[in-house]
Amino acid sequence: MITIKDIAKEANVSEGTVDRVIHNRSGVSKKTEAKVKKVLERHNFKVNPVASALAMKKKHQISVLIPEHNDSDLFWKSPYLGVIKAADDVKNFGVQVNSFTFNQSDAKSYLSAFEDVLETEPSAVIMVPNFSDETKQIINRLEALNIPYLFLNIDIEGFNNMAYVGQDSYTAGYIAGKLMHFNNPQPCGFLIIQSSQNITKNNAISNRVKGFNDYFLKNEINSIPQTLKIEDINNVLEAKEVINSYLQTHPQIKGVFVPSSRIYKVVDCIQKNRLQHLELIGFDNTPQNTACLLNDSVSFLISQKPFDQGYKSVRLLTEYLVQNNLPEQKIYLPIDILIKENVEYNGRDEFIS
Repeated sequence: MITIKDIAKEANVSEGTVDRVIHNRSGVSKKTEAKVKKVLERHNFKVNPVASALAMKKKHQISVLIPEHNDSDLFWKSPYLGVIKAADDVKNFGVQVNSFTFNQSDAKSYLSAFEDVLETEPSAVIMVPNFSDETKQIINRLEALNIPYLFLNIDIEGFNNMAYVGQDSYTAGYIAGKLMHFNNPQPCGFLIIQSSQNITKNNAISNRVKGFNDYFLKNEINSIPQTLKIEDINNVLEAKEVINSYLQTHPQIKGVFVPSSRIYKVVDCIQKNRLQHLELIGFDNTPQNTACLLNDSVSFLISQKPFDQGYKSVRLLTEYLVQNNLPEQKIYLPIDILIKENVEYNGRDEFIS
């Protein structure tokens, strides 16, 4: 008897793609769908209703609490797509994955989304701990219900999370400092631009900043980084005024470090005549950031593999729920340094909707 695995091999697609075609679910191009259906027809493949019913009888529920993404902030689309891909891959193990999004600038939205998570009676939770105080409330309730949880992308100390999946943020910041110094070996000034919207204490942003500063301190380099905090980077007029005024009164600054995925917003704020004399380093190959790298506005982007973060988190919890395999407490993903010449080869499929 031919199986889904056999069909997938002959059609040169994944088993998940075959399953989507069989059950008329979205996410498959018309060309791929036609190719799979042709193989199905050739073998007169019929769905076994009993096996299908058993496959749909879920034994475990993983609920994901993740920030929403939009056109101005596409970073969270990538880990979300990683979660979706993993969800498709693990359903045959009796695992169902549901995602719940929240506004990363609104603590009430965070708590409201968590209430939706609890409605699913999850076996385990993947969460991005975006607010310190509210995260404490959420964790207290999860632990009272004996629900294991994993931190995605942001690592906060002092909790009993089963694991953390993401970047070693301190090392990433240290690498950014090293890159900045290599491009500007003579004593000069560097500017760290942060947005006050980065709410969580001791999160990825602050660890990157610490790593960046420590590079210059530990290597006794006579280039002291300065910090400029912008109240709201989305307020373009105000941000432009603050950033350009600071750069004008501090002509010694030769490089700008943005420890978040919004370096493209900073690029838009800096006057063009100043921009061409600055080295800029930021994080994440979102489409907007990649465009800045390709047009030479940004020198380096540091990738934290966001798609892989979402995918790996689901697979780790699946292995725990199904096989009782405990993951390592810290799962650090590779730190990729992206330049104009290699950015198009890194995560090229992550932003395909």
